[in-house]
Amino acid sequence: MRLLKQLGAVAVVAFIGGQLVGAVRGVAWPALVLGGATAVLAVLAYAWVVRRTERREPVEVARTGAGAALGRGVLLGAGMFTVVIGLIAAFGGYHVTGFGSVAGPVALIGVMAAAAVTEELMFRGVLFRIVEERVGTWVALVLTGLVFGMVHLVNPHSSLWGALAIGIEAGWMLAAAYAATRTLWLPIGLHFAWNYSGAAIFGADVSGKSGSDGLLDAVTSGPVALSGGAFGPEASVVTVIAGLVLTALFMRLARRRGTIVPRRGRSGATGRDATLVP
Repeated sequence: MRLLKQLGAVAVVAFIGGQLVGAVRGVAWPALVLGGATAVLAVLAYAWVVRRTERREPVEVARTGAGAALGRGVLLGAGMFTVVIGLIAAFGGYHVTGFGSVAGPVALIGVMAAAAVTEELMFRGVLFRIVEERVGTWVALVLTGLVFGMVHLVNPHSSLWGALAIGIEAGWMLAAAYAATRTLWLPIGLHFAWNYSGAAIFGADVSGKSGSDGLLDAVTSGPVALSGGAFGPEASVVTVIAGLVLTALFMRLARRRGTIVPRRGRSGATGRDATLVP
């Protein structure tokens, strides 16, 4: 019930905000404001429901250190996408054809902020964290990452491979980022910057959705394994490898910090104990 209540609280904000943002997607400032408001309200709803259902302070979304963690995530996400798209371009899978608009990237700040915040709250803040309490970090990472990938099957141009790729490169990596830092701000920043860099800067398709609103107009070509095809670079083997590398690095950091939660029966530690690690 705790899991359902927390998911429900964030999902309501995500749904209403998504409808409003979608209605003004092509208009820069309304999309920016509504998307930002959705992100803020989702965090407030998450904090409120965690206090009510767990009788604790939601330290994973604490204000202290939020800016620094968010900034590190943004830099990491933007850097990761730049490296990935650069490698795809080097092998002939991505080509810039011209320049796009300025209004589009402004609107996409709100769109991507709302998506990144609500998805991280639901999948890492609620689903991963609570499942981790029961089965430990490694099993929770694998299971919730795959669930995260499978929900993308409803996206345009989706495929089983595309969903599996997102589950591995994003679902696992973002869960590992939370496991290593025990703050949701870093995975939120990473998630936002990855999506924003792809759609708003490089004009790439993101999870099957058109990237025509970016600063650059671009096309992909060549084998789907390289470019990701119509689903975008997230279905590229290059991205999967990059995501696995970062997952391994985050989990190594988590091990060094002692924030990996073992399976029940192997230790007295619980997922909630790990959540409270500063």
